[in-house]
Parts: sequence; structure tokens; C-alpha cells
Amino acid sequence: MAQPFSREDLSRARVRLLRDGRAANACVSCVTWQGKDWTVKDFSTRPWWVRYCLAPLLMTHELNILKRLQNIEGVAGEAFLVDRFALAIRFLPGRSLSRVPPEEVTTQYLEAMEALLGRVHAQGIVHLDTRGTGNWLVSPEGKPLLIDFQAALSTRCLPASWRRVLELVDMSGVYKKWHEWQPQTMGAEREALYAEAQRWRSRWKLKGYFGRKKKAGDNKFGS
Repeated sequence: MAQPFSREDLSRARVRLLRDGRAANACVSCVTWQGKDWTVKDFSTRPWWVRYCLAPLLMTHELNILKRLQNIEGVAGEAFLVDRFALAIRFLPGRSLSRVPPEEVTTQYLEAMEALLGRVHAQGIVHLDTRGTGNWLVSPEGKPLLIDFQAALSTRCLPASWRRVLELVDMSGVYKKWHEWQPQTMGAEREALYAEAQRWRSRWKLKGYFGRKKKAGDNKFGS
């Protein structure tokens, strides 16, 4: 099947800038072509080392992740490489959760978030950037949408114990919001899982701090 549009077509399409990334990040736009909206992550204006070294790795990685998740409602599908500098993904219309008043985030929405992330995990994928509100959307129908899988990881080859911890920490992004916005409906089981996830995150933070390599000048008292 032919790809929906090419780099040349972009010059004739309607383009709306969503985010002008910096340095190693893509420029993200909503592109309307032949009646369909697409999210395009474009690295073509970035420094050469990003275009030729980093961008192909990032785009191929996200493309492969999205192909694994292409039949999951709430995750964008139909991803393809426009060329070696740009990745296109079907655009998911919705409001960023960061712009939704907390009082509008219902228990039903949180349950649907939990179920959506559970379906992602069932495909052997962890998102790894769920704790903020920027990657969660509310669809026009009020359903959760999860975007931006650039940092996602496949867990299929990991030991079951590692996979459980990664999925638990990933799900804590949902439980964090539940704890803040609808704590009365969270229940003891989710509270316990959230507490366990927090303990794992604390351990990783400590390891990251104590395990970092000492840089020149770190020891202010000299050697």
C-alpha cells in the first residue's frame, strides 16, 4: 500500500505547528492532507548530527512501537516514515489533560486510562512517560488517548519480575492522578500499588544520585 503523502506533498498541505522542538527534538505539526489529519514529527531542520544519527533511531523505534499497538483504541495508528527525516502518525483530536480542570476528570475517565494502559502493557510495551499530563488527551467523546511513544520500551525479552516493576511504575502515572483528583474512589488495592511504585521510583532516584560519575570540580575541597 502506497504511503498517504510524501515530503513534496507537505508543501501543498495545510500545516498547523503544534510544537517547535529544540535541539534534538522534532518539530511537531498537524498536517491535513486529502481530508485526513496527521501528526508529523519532522527533524529536517535540526543539526546534521540529529538528522543523520539520532533521528533515524528515534523514528524507527517509535514506528515499531506504534505498529505493535496499532489495533488499540486510544493509541494513534497508521504510522509511516514520510522520508528519512519525518514520521507521520494519524492525528488524535482531543484536549490535553493539562488543560482539563481537575473537577472534570471523573472516576470513569481514570478507569478508562487504567484500562488503556493495561492494553498497552498486554502488548509488551511500557510508555515510560505517563506521570505528567502532556501525553494524555481527552477525546471529544470523553475517552482517554495516549500519545508520544518515543520513550517507550518493549518488555517482551525482560524477566517477568522486571516487566512487572516497569509496568507498575508506568501505571503509577494513572494512580498519581487518581490519588490527586479522585482519591475517594481509588480503593485500597490501587493505593497499595501506587505506594509500591513510589518506593521503586525512590530507589531509582537514589541510585541515580549516588551512582553518578564524579565530574571535575565536584570535590570542592580538592584531593
